[in-house]
Amino acid sequence: MVPNGSMLCYGAEIEPIGSIRRTATGGNDVTTSLDPLVTDPAEDLRPPASTPALAIDSGGETLLGLLHVPAGPGPHPIVIILHGFPGNERNFDLAQAFRRAGYAALVFHYRGSWGVGGSWSWGHVLEDVGRVLAAVRDRSLVAAHRLDPDRLCLIGHSLGGFAALMSAAADPSVVAVASVAGFDLSVVDTAGHADPAAREAYVDMFDGELLPLRGTSGTALVTEIEAAGRAWALTGLAASLANRPVLLVGAGEDHIVTPVEVHHRPLVDAYLAHPENRLEHHVLPADHALSGHRVQLARLLLSFLDRHLRPVR
Repeated sequence: MVPNGSMLCYGAEIEPIGSIRRTATGGNDVTTSLDPLVTDPAEDLRPPASTPALAIDSGGETLLGLLHVPAGPGPHPIVIILHGFPGNERNFDLAQAFRRAGYAALVFHYRGSWGVGGSWSWGHVLEDVGRVLAAVRDRSLVAAHRLDPDRLCLIGHSLGGFAALMSAAADPSVVAVASVAGFDLSVVDTAGHADPAAREAYVDMFDGELLPLRGTSGTALVTEIEAAGRAWALTGLAASLANRPVLLVGAGEDHIVTPVEVHHRPLVDAYLAHPENRLEHHVLPADHALSGHRVQLARLLLSFLDRHLRPVR
């Protein structure tokens, strides 16, 4: 890894992760790729991969999700992918890569977003994640889709990173957690108290993202953050997460939504300060959605998952 946190690019002669070398008839070496980023599972692997739609009750509303189930008998470790605010980047590319690597990956929408009933709030997001965690441990779902609820990871982007860290801290049975360009909501409270103009800027920013959401406003969202105060400070979770693998990925070219000096480095410093931390951290030279670094991001996340939840292959 280079000093700015980006990954080194290797030459073409380097075989992809997961490749194997075999000797073909005639003595020539042939490289066969098993890299889940570029290779589908074997056609004879049974049961085959599937993508069932899930309906999960939360607060009297029905959350809509897609479970990406790998081919093979399993049991498959579970990765729950949490999208951000409002969720324009839903990370289905990551879900597909995780499935090809042997992980059952769930993507879902929170209450009050993208056609799901109810109203949107930060508190509802956290409640919804809790309900989804309970749902993927349901015996009937586990049996139907060959899941391993004892190997479960939360991965979130932006607001989803906040929700992943908060939810993992509240649920010790979550084995590992990753935050990608995570948004620390407590920053809004701190900035707003220091400068009323900053508060209004956050109100305007939230107001500009409400089209796929229902039942809220920029003012309501900022007020909810202020009411939570330091209880939603991600830096305060270091002790709760110290004995579990944590991956923090910053977006080095995001200077507006989650600049690393505000939303990433303070978390890294806080978690490293705990003597029992199991932190891995990187900064990729990318925008907030990591638009030009999706393969690099997927490879980084898969490496993290394989170290801590490695599936049966």
